[in-house]
Amino acid sequence: MKKLLIISSMLFTCVYGIGQTQQAAKPAVQKYPEREKMTPGMTEIWEPEVKIIQPGVTNSDAPSDAIVLFNGTDVNSEWTDMQGNPTKWIVKDGALISVRGAGYIKSKRKFGSFQLHIEWKTPSEVTGESQGRGNSGVFLQELYEIQVLDSYDNRTYRNGQAASMYKQYAPLVNVCRKPGEWQTYDVIYTAPTFRNDSTVYATPPKVTVLQNGVLVQNNVVLRGPTEYIGIPEYFIKKHGPGSIELQDHGNPVAFRNIWIREL
Repeated sequence: MKKLLIISSMLFTCVYGIGQTQQAAKPAVQKYPEREKMTPGMTEIWEPEVKIIQPGVTNSDAPSDAIVLFNGTDVNSEWTDMQGNPTKWIVKDGALISVRGAGYIKSKRKFGSFQLHIEWKTPSEVTGESQGRGNSGVFLQELYEIQVLDSYDNRTYRNGQAASMYKQYAPLVNVCRKPGEWQTYDVIYTAPTFRNDSTVYATPPKVTVLQNGVLVQNNVVLRGPTEYIGIPEYFIKKHGPGSIELQDHGNPVAFRNIWIREL
């Protein structure tokens, strides 16, 4: 009997000891400090300060960091013909006017991404129709055309009217003023980047345009350089900064107040 009591006591001690050992081996629960309470100052960034520039007197006037490409008097300081010679376009009453047969003109300076302001006017005397009426264009980086056209009561193909990204995107609305009245384009252009393969965009060019203060192109993605015939994406070529070009299309279209900000 004593033997049985001794054995039972030994078994109880072993089992209880093992249980105590297992209980002691449990890892302690790690406690983390409470998260610091958010305050307004935690999300306020003070440095570096935002660069200060002076705006123009009106929204059409060049701000202090803009490059003025046409000041109303001298065209040859900033522009040449396509061969790099002085242009045959004329300056009259503060406006730069295209001359039939004189050819395109281009800015001497080259740009990548930018903000561009340009004002234009088609002839007050209406002649011709469709694409033959007040036709010109503004080329970004020498490759991507924003159409200039008298599209006031003048039917033409929708992706070729004023404010179209020519043959790619029609404008969202037709907001043209009457012939002989000044109109404005305000353009935000993001230049493309390229992969090693020069025929492929890494990031394509994007364009936003406001005509007369109204959004007409909303950050559109261009498929490739402007083409009159054919699909633009078949003709992509690797390129860097380029000039702004103004088109001579045989009509005496006038331009003024041209300025640009590099982005």
